[in-house]
Amino acid sequence: MGRFFLSVIILLLFTPLLGNAQASQDSVDKIDNKNSQSIKVSKEQSPTSIAATIDKSKQHNPKKAALYSALLPGAGQLYNKQYWKIPVVYVGAGVAVYFYTENQKNYRRYRKAYISRLDPTLPDEEPLRSVEELKILQDEYKRWLDLTSLFTAVGYTLQILDAVVFANLKDFDISQDISLRLQPMAMPNGGAGFGLAVKFK
Repeated sequence: MGRFFLSVIILLLFTPLLGNAQASQDSVDKIDNKNSQSIKVSKEQSPTSIAATIDKSKQHNPKKAALYSALLPGAGQLYNKQYWKIPVVYVGAGVAVYFYTENQKNYRRYRKAYISRLDPTLPDEEPLRSVEELKILQDEYKRWLDLTSLFTAVGYTLQILDAVVFANLKDFDISQDISLRLQPMAMPNGGAGFGLAVKFK
């Protein structure tokens, strides 16, 4: 009786292990079948499809160009290998920063002077200018500050669009030679004549 219980216990212990081994063998067989199918599919691929896959991997991605330009101005042009545009982008950025800084400084200066002129308890910042002049100068530099911000945003957007457009045109094939020449040709009524022939090479 004791041996019977011992045999049952041993059988119960080893049954899950046998099931796991069988499951592992089944999964290995499935993986082997998938690998063999993938190898068969890859062998059946034509050279044209392989070349198309390689060409797609080499193509420029406009989304990458846009992302690079958005993160760092000029990086999209670097991705497109249009190196001459990078100094143009940074010269424009430098000019925008200069005018923004100057307009902001003058706006704050005349605004502070205008406020001090309206409040007698504050020291006069611009004693040689009238209240009307201070108001005009404050509004003028505020307007220039807003325009500088607008032009900076437009320039930032344009350099992103430039990177996207030229990334799309990077792989555009313009290698075909279109020639136009005058040559003799047969007429529909059976006679001979001259006509223009367009040839694509």
